[in-house]
Amino acid sequence: MTRITVLVAAPDAHSPLRAAAVRAAEAAAGHTAAPAAPHVVDLAELGPALLAADTGRDVVDALAAVRGSEVLLVASPQVHGSYTGLLKVFLDRLPELGLGHTVAVPMAVVDDLRNGRNIEEDLRVLLADLGAWVVEPGLLLSRGELADPGGVVAAWAEVAAPALREAVAVSV
Repeated sequence: MTRITVLVAAPDAHSPLRAAAVRAAEAAAGHTAAPAAPHVVDLAELGPALLAADTGRDVVDALAAVRGSEVLLVASPQVHGSYTGLLKVFLDRLPELGLGHTVAVPMAVVDDLRNGRNIEEDLRVLLADLGAWVVEPGLLLSRGELADPGGVVAAWAEVAAPALREAVAVSV
């Protein structure tokens, strides 16, 4: 059984991005041997603890959940052309190659799909630098699609399924 974790880097807890990311993870799970309910790490819930010298148990547990995942779906809104600082602060706490045994799926929400490729590429590079096997294609949604992402998510999951299954089979 494959363990899937959703890492949400939206500035607000329980955001529409979180709901869309969970839906995407469930769709991906339908194409692998993963449980239906992914584990969710919502960085907005960790708040100022992410910047503390002594982060506390919640951040330690979140880092352990991310590192222990076989599949990690990383969801971020586009901010100033790239992923959020919240995501960067959290991932900076991982050791070099801290995602070395992880299959990663980048997911981004953008204002304009014509300008969205940059964030997906930035997420891909960030995750690969941490040692993850990054699956293609990533999922790119417009903010307008967040309210009802079902069609886009289903189409993406169908296209991404072969690469995801292959990556999971090789990494296990």
